[in-house]
Amino acid sequence: MADEPTVLTAPFSLEFTYTRSVGPVLGAFFDALGKRRILGVRTKDGRVIVPPQEYDPVTGEGLYELVPVADTGTVTTWTWAAEPKPGQPLEHPFAWALVRFDGADTAMLHAVDAGNESAMSTGMRVQVRWQAETTGDITDIACFEPTAIPFRAPEPAYSAGFGAQNEEKVVERPIKLDYSYTAGRAQSRFLKGVTEQRLIGERCPSCSKVYVPPRGSCPTCGVPTSEQVELPGTGTVTTFCVVNIPFAGQAVECPYVSATVLLDGADIGIFHLIQEIPADEVRMGLRVEPVWKDELKPTLESIKYFKPTGEPDVDYESYREHL
Repeated sequence: MADEPTVLTAPFSLEFTYTRSVGPVLGAFFDALGKRRILGVRTKDGRVIVPPQEYDPVTGEGLYELVPVADTGTVTTWTWAAEPKPGQPLEHPFAWALVRFDGADTAMLHAVDAGNESAMSTGMRVQVRWQAETTGDITDIACFEPTAIPFRAPEPAYSAGFGAQNEEKVVERPIKLDYSYTAGRAQSRFLKGVTEQRLIGERCPSCSKVYVPPRGSCPTCGVPTSEQVELPGTGTVTTFCVVNIPFAGQAVECPYVSATVLLDGADIGIFHLIQEIPADEVRMGLRVEPVWKDELKPTLESIKYFKPTGEPDVDYESYREHL
């Protein structure tokens, strides 16, 4: 066996913007937040759900009766965040807590600025701390803070209803997940090979299947893989899709093709781009080869894309077991 490589670890960020129309129920909820009010929705059996939902989670019935609740509430459960992450509600230590508003039957997750962990307790009373300027968004609630105010009913004078403006309200939610990925020995060997324009898989000693990228063990037989197999790089398109709809953050101009490529000698495909061919000419059985970047790094992004080799298409029977 070749010398064991250093196990690779790298930071990753999964980030995208989620856009949705909120509809009349959540639209009314957001509009009320802009007025520093909290709305719930009443179910047929009298329960009040906050934040409001369009359908009863128990019966599936549509929900339409919006009702106000107080901006005070009770902590039902909590956990302490000693090291806040970027983008979280507070930059100093705080508690994530489920808070049941006075007048509600469900709890909502938000931050509690208690000062220190010893000040937190289940059953403690809290009150909304509003942003200095409200915009009709969930972020209008800056956080919750401890309060001595006892249970109080919502203000009955506030009238909540559906507004025509709520039908077209659209919100954007940035989503980001930061994490560290440790590749393990098998994938580290594979990634080191990528920096040398080599594609190295591993063979199962029981069923003889070759996995690339290797997983360290055979998912079918459950035994470790140790025999390394260097693959030629050429392969066959087994399945593919043509992307015609643009989206935020895309790196390739539409239309483009994403495909599963079964490398020659492998028993599992890898997912990558197909270029240097019109999208409407890509097909199952197409023979392809990798186009490498000038600067090679231990990542599959070192392959810019796969392009046709010019060889004749292969017969379906040769790869049908690998779809």
